[in-house]
Amino acid sequence: MTRTAVVTGASSGIGAATARRLAAEGFDVVAAARRRDRLDELAASVPGIRPVTLDVTSPASVASLADSLDDVSVVVNNAGGAIGVEPVEVADPADWQAMYDTNVLGVLRVTQALLPALERGAGGHIVVTGSIAGHLVYEGGAGYTAAKHAATAVVETLRLELNGRPVRVTEIAPGLVHTEEFSLVRMRGDQAAADAVYAGVKALTADDIADCIAFTVTRPAHVNVDLLVVKPLAQAAPHKVARG
Repeated sequence: MTRTAVVTGASSGIGAATARRLAAEGFDVVAAARRRDRLDELAASVPGIRPVTLDVTSPASVASLADSLDDVSVVVNNAGGAIGVEPVEVADPADWQAMYDTNVLGVLRVTQALLPALERGAGGHIVVTGSIAGHLVYEGGAGYTAAKHAATAVVETLRLELNGRPVRVTEIAPGLVHTEEFSLVRMRGDQAAADAVYAGVKALTADDIADCIAFTVTRPAHVNVDLLVVKPLAQAAPHKVARG
């Protein structure tokens, strides 16, 4: 029986790694993101991946994705990201709006649209790529931590609301993960500042998080991993990292 997994934000980083890993696990993977050229490259290199253009901030784009699918086994809400490290007193509300639109409303839109397909089969699984920023706070991170706290609240509420229905709900909450784009986008293209985030630390990789996601979605149907927090050994908290 073919199992379909939808992965948003699949054009790079954790999303691309998750698409590759779930394809290796035997899923028919729908890799969805805005950058179709990257998705096409991913699909060409990995059997079992189908590229679909998706903007999680667009209701029409999300509806188009849902219309193209029937029975879905797994939805990995991975699209998101951080913008800026300014303190609250000088933060740009537009940056906060953009982070909320992807990290929170993106989860809402995709989950609402694909929930019927998740329930059509033997049982579905909703995974949200959260962050330790959804459980802890740190200076300079209020916009991102607020968005990720909201995403965590959505996950926990959704699990309550779906209780008794055949859909599992999991949050994966990574700490420091070294990907090509996350910190670079957050630092507004400043490569030196982005590199400094990972200096002297053996950070997690995108494949490490994909491994966690694969673990949760391949448990027996009666097993729900509510929350999986994973950090590099060197990181005790968002603001406390041992650097060598």
